[in-house]
Amino acid sequence: MEFRKAERKDIPQLVNIRKAYLLHEFEHLEDLPELEERLAAYFERHIDGDFTAYIAIDNGEIVSSAFLLVVEKPCSPDFPTGRTGTVLNVYTKPQYRRQKAASTLMEMLLIDAKLMKLDFVELKATADGRPMYKKLGFKDEKSRNAPMKFSL
Repeated sequence: MEFRKAERKDIPQLVNIRKAYLLHEFEHLEDLPELEERLAAYFERHIDGDFTAYIAIDNGEIVSSAFLLVVEKPCSPDFPTGRTGTVLNVYTKPQYRRQKAASTLMEMLLIDAKLMKLDFVELKATADGRPMYKKLGFKDEKSRNAPMKFSL
């Protein structure tokens, strides 16, 4: 298996691995019109900037992924540089699971996050992924603020 950062040439396969992840998490994608076009356009706009995809490849196909989105916001005591990372789309195709692909990609991502001098990297862990994240050093977050969302 080959482990590396995705490049522009990988965008069609990034779309496919994102769709596989979404199907695994949500089961239905018909709610997302023009999904493939929107994903490809997003990757085109962001891949050389605030977005990095870490991929594992076997036989020319992406079989595992971990995405890092870097956001810069006004600094605070919680994030003094204002630069934070969000992990998305940690996914491994079923036949490649339990081979340490996701943990290898996450280790690559965390090395880069340190080199980028991010204040922290955050994620939302599934029950299956939580033990791996804990092993990598992620801690449960306690906040004095309640998460809220306004849907448009």
